[in-house]
Amino acid sequence: MTKISPEFEETMHMEGILPVSVDVSFASNQFPKYKLGPDNQILEEPQDDDQGPSLKEVIEQETAQLSEQHKRLSVRDLACKFDKNLSSAAKLSDEAKLREVPSLEGHVLLKKLRDALEYLKGRLAGRNKEDVEKAISMVEALAVKLTQKEGELIQEKFEVKKLATFLKQASEDAKRLVNQEKSFACAEIESARAVVQRIGEALEEQEKNSDDSNKQDVEGLVEEVQEARRIKQLHQPSKVLGMEHELRALRATIREKSIISAKLQRELTMCKRAAENKSCFYGLDGSETLGSFLRIKCASDVAPPLSKCSIQWYRMSSDCSWKQVITGATKSIYALEPLDVGRTLQVEVVSNGQKVNLMTTGPIESAAGLGTHVETLLRKSNSEFNVTISQMNGQDYASNSVHVFHVGKMRMKLSRGWITKARENYSSSMQLCGVRDDRSTATKALFWQGRKGLSFMLMFESERDRNAAIMLARKYANDCNVMLAGPDDQA
Repeated sequence: MTKISPEFEETMHMEGILPVSVDVSFASNQFPKYKLGPDNQILEEPQDDDQGPSLKEVIEQETAQLSEQHKRLSVRDLACKFDKNLSSAAKLSDEAKLREVPSLEGHVLLKKLRDALEYLKGRLAGRNKEDVEKAISMVEALAVKLTQKEGELIQEKFEVKKLATFLKQASEDAKRLVNQEKSFACAEIESARAVVQRIGEALEEQEKNSDDSNKQDVEGLVEEVQEARRIKQLHQPSKVLGMEHELRALRATIREKSIISAKLQRELTMCKRAAENKSCFYGLDGSETLGSFLRIKCASDVAPPLSKCSIQWYRMSSDCSWKQVITGATKSIYALEPLDVGRTLQVEVVSNGQKVNLMTTGPIESAAGLGTHVETLLRKSNSEFNVTISQMNGQDYASNSVHVFHVGKMRMKLSRGWITKARENYSSSMQLCGVRDDRSTATKALFWQGRKGLSFMLMFESERDRNAAIMLARKYANDCNVMLAGPDDQA
């Protein structure tokens, strides 16, 4: 290894290093730190960046914040923001210009350093010459690095200029929008002032009119009070009360007289028919109220027995203008059903070629409290009645167990516990009516045909339950556009 004497070292410093211009300023007061990698590549050591984020990151961050807050800011705030960003972009541009000076000084310094090393290379030999060559290669690498940095700086400078132009244009647009909004606001304020002025004038006019109308109303009220006082003086309170009591008594008397008149008319009708039917062999017996039954009775000992007569019941209008055959009602006993209410009933008895017509004294009346009971049941979605099956498909039913007859808004069902005997929706093939035979329990019996080939005769616990079930089923069937009646009946 070659040793260098102090004298040679001093001579090298004096003769090899050329003087540097005083105009050159360094970015730092020390030589940059680096390490040599393979193939003499310069590996820079990571340095702590105490100067904060780079110019590019600052620009991207500001742009993102502007994009996010653009929808939330008002026009005036947006203009102020653009002005601030424009000033910051100008500052960044100035900083970039300042950074160009150290870059140029770095190139001058590297060139002079390389020239000094070339000068030393020519004067040295051996190992020292190799070290100088390595130093020259390192200087060249540093020059390449510096050139790359300059390219990045130029790109950043271009972006800063582009952003400054954009911000300047946006600032001008924002100022124009501010002026436009200001003019619009002034126009709206003027129009609002005009509207307020018109409303004020209208309110003043309304107050004047209301004062005039109030005066007129007060005068009218005064006149009415005076008229009421005059009427009060003419009519004493005791006389008015007496007249009210007399009116109530007259209404009660008229109501009683009307009831008595209806009874007398019915009795007169019965007497006339009895006079007409003195020579008649038969008569009608029974209450003409829903829940009971009518019976044909023999009025003479010489009358032929009813078992040898042909019987047919008819349903007639209240004024007897038309009549309808009650299909299946061919017995001497007929149990009234809800469809008969408001109608007059007629029975035709034919014996030995002679025809006898018997009629009720008036329209059939509804049972007391039945309408209220049906209205209560209509509030429910499903009504249940306890029944026993008397016949099934025309044959006597052996069991007398209690079943439940469900009447719903869409269907009817007959079941016992979890066993379902029948469940049918309302349809045109369904039939429902009272039982039309001569048994004494016919007022509690009901005929139900769910579909063709499936029919039941059901016995209810009371006449009211039987009639309520018929009325409910017909109401629900009517809501489903189905007419529910007996065979060949017309609702």
